[in-house]
Amino acid sequence: MTANEDQEMELEALRSIYEGDECFKELSPVSFQYRLGDNGDPKAFLIEISWPEAYPQIAPAISMDAFFNNAISSAVKQSILNKLMKEVEVNLGTSMTYTIFEYAKDNRELLMENQPVNTVTALNNCTSAGHPDTAQPNKKKEKKEQLSKTQKRKLADKTDHKGELPRGWNWVDVVKHLSKTGSKDDE
Repeated sequence: MTANEDQEMELEALRSIYEGDECFKELSPVSFQYRLGDNGDPKAFLIEISWPEAYPQIAPAISMDAFFNNAISSAVKQSILNKLMKEVEVNLGTSMTYTIFEYAKDNRELLMENQPVNTVTALNNCTSAGHPDTAQPNKKKEKKEQLSKTQKRKLADKTDHKGELPRGWNWVDVVKHLSKTGSKDDE
C-alpha cells in the first residue's frame, strides 16, 4: 500500500473509533487533537498529531503547543513528548495515531507525575491580581429585587419607621375564622 492509502484507511478507522468522543477533534484530514482528562482537571493536557506526506513510514509531528496546555511546565511537556516519541519509534511503519492516543490515555498519571498541581491556581491568581477592576467570574453579584413605586409605597405603609411590620399584621381574625370553621359542638 502507498502512504496515502494507509492514511485514508487510518483516517476512516479514527473517525469510526472516536465518533461521538468529545476529547477527539479532527482539525484536518491529516491533523488531530486528543484531550486527556477533564476540562477542570489541573493534570489534563492536549496532544496534537499531524501526519507528514510519507506517514506512516516517517514519524508524525506531535505537538503540545495548544493554548489548553499553557498551565503545564515546559519540562513536563518535553518529558511527555520524549515518551511519546519513543512510542512512535516502536510503531514506525504502521498506523500509530490511535496507539499514541491510547498510550497517552493509559499512562496519563505517569506522564503528568512531575506537574505541580497548584500551577493553575497560581496562574488564576496572577490573572485576577493583574486586573483589579474586573470581577472574578466565580463571584456572582447578588441582584436586589426591583420594586415598582406602588409596591414600595404599599411596603412603606405596612411597616413602621424602623422598617418592621407591626405586631399582629398577619394574625387571623379569630371571630371570622371560627364562623367559617364552626365549633366542636356543631359536629
